[in-house]
Amino acid sequence: MDPVTLAYYGLVCGLVSMFAPFVRTRGARFATGIFIGLVAAAFLPSIRQYLGI
Repeated sequence: MDPVTLAYYGLVCGLVSMFAPFVRTRGARFATGIFIGLVAAAFLPSIRQYLGI
């Protein structure tokens, strides 16, 4: 995995962990994680293009 991808997903996971205590059930946390992961994956190519990488 290249450093940009690693840093990007590290940042996304860190932000998700800040809000995890507010999501009460494990199922809801799992669904939220899946949704955020898909959104993050969808935006990564645009971010890479913006950075010129």
